[in-house]
Amino acid sequence: MEDRTGAFGEAVEAVRAGADPFERARALHALMSEDERLWLLDGDTPFWEGIEEMLDGGYNTSPLPHGAVPRLGVPGTRFVDGPRGCVSGHGTAFPVSMARGATWDVELEERVGDAIGRELRAQGGNFFGGVCVNLPRHPAWGRVQETYGDDPHHLGEFGAALTRGVQRHAMACVKHYALNSMENARFHVDVTVDEATLHEVYLPHFRRAADEGVAAVMSAYNSVNGEWAGQNRYLLTEVLREQWGWDGVVVSDFIWGLRDAAASLEAGLDLEEPFVQQRALHLRDQIAAGETSWAAVERAGVRLLAAQLRSYAVRSEPDPGPEVVASAGHRALAREVAARAMTLLQNDPVDGTPVLPLDPAAVRRIALVGRLATAPNTGDLGSSNVRPPSVATPLDGIRAAFGDAEVLLVTDDDPAAAAEAARAADVAVVVTGFDEKDEGEYVGGDTMTDPTLTALFPPRPGGADAGAPQDAVMTAGFGGDRTSLRLRPVDEEVVRAVAAANPRTVVAVVAAGAVVTESWRHDVPALLLMWYAGMEGGHALADVLTGAAEPTGRLPYAVPTSEEHLPPFDKDAHAVTYDRWHGQRLLDRLGVEAAFPHGFGLSYTTFALEDVTAGAGADGVPQVRATVRNTGARDGRHVVQVYGRRTDGARAGESLLVGFAPVAVPAASAVEVEVPVSLRALGAWDAEAKRLVEPAVADVVVEVGSHARDRAAHVLPLGG
Repeated sequence: MEDRTGAFGEAVEAVRAGADPFERARALHALMSEDERLWLLDGDTPFWEGIEEMLDGGYNTSPLPHGAVPRLGVPGTRFVDGPRGCVSGHGTAFPVSMARGATWDVELEERVGDAIGRELRAQGGNFFGGVCVNLPRHPAWGRVQETYGDDPHHLGEFGAALTRGVQRHAMACVKHYALNSMENARFHVDVTVDEATLHEVYLPHFRRAADEGVAAVMSAYNSVNGEWAGQNRYLLTEVLREQWGWDGVVVSDFIWGLRDAAASLEAGLDLEEPFVQQRALHLRDQIAAGETSWAAVERAGVRLLAAQLRSYAVRSEPDPGPEVVASAGHRALAREVAARAMTLLQNDPVDGTPVLPLDPAAVRRIALVGRLATAPNTGDLGSSNVRPPSVATPLDGIRAAFGDAEVLLVTDDDPAAAAEAARAADVAVVVTGFDEKDEGEYVGGDTMTDPTLTALFPPRPGGADAGAPQDAVMTAGFGGDRTSLRLRPVDEEVVRAVAAANPRTVVAVVAAGAVVTESWRHDVPALLLMWYAGMEGGHALADVLTGAAEPTGRLPYAVPTSEEHLPPFDKDAHAVTYDRWHGQRLLDRLGVEAAFPHGFGLSYTTFALEDVTAGAGADGVPQVRATVRNTGARDGRHVVQVYGRRTDGARAGESLLVGFAPVAVPAASAVEVEVPVSLRALGAWDAEAKRLVEPAVADVVVEVGSHARDRAAHVLPLGG
C-alpha cells in the first residue's frame, strides 16, 4: 500500500513536496462523481454481509475498508481496532492501556504505538482506532481496561504518546468523544454536564490528542446534554473545529453511532463506520429535501481525503512484511511493558526480610493458587481483543523462572485445598481477580433486538424486515460493567486461607480498575497488581517475583477503602449527571484517606527527593527540578510526580496532577530530573471567551513527591 498510483498517488507526492493537503484533497474531490463523493462517507462492505462476517469469522479479523475509490487510487480508511495491539490478524497482545498507564512512561508508550503501527501496516491497515482516553468516572466501567487512568493530564500525555508512535505508520483515531464511561447503558444514556466541568475535566485529554495532530476522532454512542454524540454539533464542530482549531476527521462508532444521516453530516461527523448503512440509504434523499447539502458532502469528503494524503505523505518506509507481526522484538517489548507496569502495593517483612523478591535458588516448593493461574487472560473479548499466536500464563512464567522448584497447583475454588498446598510450600502465590466474564465490552441479544437500534439497520436482502435474525446475537466481552468492586467471595476466602497457612504469601491481582481489598489485604504481606498483562504477562510476573525486573508501576488512579467514597453508578441508567468529583479529588473533598493514593507504588529499593526547585525552563515552560537519590542497594526506577493547586479563584486549593517524569537511578546514586508543569491542567473555563484560562505562575503552589498526598512531598511556589 506504500506506492500509490493514479491521481491519489500524484497528490501524495505533491503533499510530500510541500503542497497543502486540503488543496490537493479538493482537487481530488472535484474529479469524483456524485456517487463516489457519497461513497467516501461510509463503509464499503454491505451491512448484512459485514454482520455475517463478524458473526462467523470474528470482529475485525482483517482491516475494514471505508471510502476507497479505486478509479483514482484512493485507498480509503482501512480500520484496525485496538488499543491492546493490532486486532486484525494475530498480532502482539500488549498489556491493556490501564497497565501501560501504570508505567507513567510516555516514551515507552510511544514505542508501543510504533510497534502497533508496524503490525497494522503489515496487515494492510492504514487507520488505528485504538487511542482510547475516556476518563473512568467510576471503576465499575466495563471498558476501564482500555484507557490509561482517571486524571486528565496523565490521560492526555499517554494518548499523545500512542498517537505519535502510530502515526509514523498510519492514521490514529482517539475515542470515544465524549463522556463515554458506562458500558451497559451506552446506547441509551444521556449524560448531562455543565460547560465548565466538560472542559476542565472530561475534554482536556481529547484536546491534548488533537494538539498532537491525531488524524481522527471517534464519537461516542451516548447522548450528551440531550443530543447523540455522533450528531452533536456542539462537540463535533463548535469545540473540535471552532474552539480548538483541529482539522482532522470525525468518524462514528460502529453500527449505532448515529441516528440520522443528515443530522450527523450537518453536525460535523465525516464518516459513518463500518458498513453501508444509514447514509447509503438516506443521504441522497435528505440532500434533495434540503436537510443537508452537497457542500456538506464536500466538506466531509475533503477532510477524509486530506487525512489520507497527510498520512501517506509522511510514510518513510515500505509496508513491513508479515514477519513483524508478533516478532521477537515486539514480544520482548510486551514483556518489558508488562513488568514495568506491575504495581507493588504491599511488601511487608517476614522474619525481617520483605517477601519479595524471591530467590529462585532458595525456593524448593511454590504453591500456585487461583483459577487465573493457568488462564490466557489478556483482557476482555470485545473490540479490543487481540488474537496473539501464544500467551504465557502465570504458570508458564513461574515454571520457566523456578525451573528446579516443584509447583503445587490449585486452580479450583477450594480454600481448603489451597491452604493445604500453601502449608507444604516455601512460598504461596495466589493469582486472583477478573476475566472477560467479570468486565468488558458488552453487545448482547438485548442490543440486537432493541427496536430503537434495529431501526437503524437497512432491510435484509430479499426484502425482509430490518430486524436482526434470531441467531444474530453478537456478544462482546460478556461482562459489561462490573457489579462489584471486590473479588468474588470465594476468592477472598482462598486468599485468607492461603495467608493463614503460609506467612510468605504473595497475592497477584488481575484487574484494570480499582479493587476494594479491605476485607483481606491486611492479612497478606505482599500484594501486587499485575493487570491484564498481555501475551508475555506470565513471564513478566515471574521477572518481578524473582527480581529480574523491578516492579516500577504506579497507580494511575486512587484505590478507595469503601465503595461509598465513589460517585454513584447505575449501569442501567437512562440519564446521569456528571460533576467534577471522582477518584483522588473526590477522596480529598470527602476528607477520607485512600487505601492506596493516586500514583502510589513500591519498589525493591527506596528513593529520596533532594534539592527541589521550581521555575521556568529554557523554553519558558514552568518546570520542577529535583535530584532523585536511590537510597537502596538495587538499581531502580522512580516516578517524580508534581501536583499543583491554585491559590486564586473558585478552584483554589484543589490539587491536580500537573507533571510527572520516570527516572532510572542506579543503586546508591543520584540523578537530576526536570519535570515540565502543565498550567492547562489547572485551567478554569471562561464561559464568555469559550476557552480554558490558565493561572498565572505566581498563583500556583506545587507538591513534588512520590504520589498524591505524599507526606514527604516538597511544597513550594511554582514561581520559585
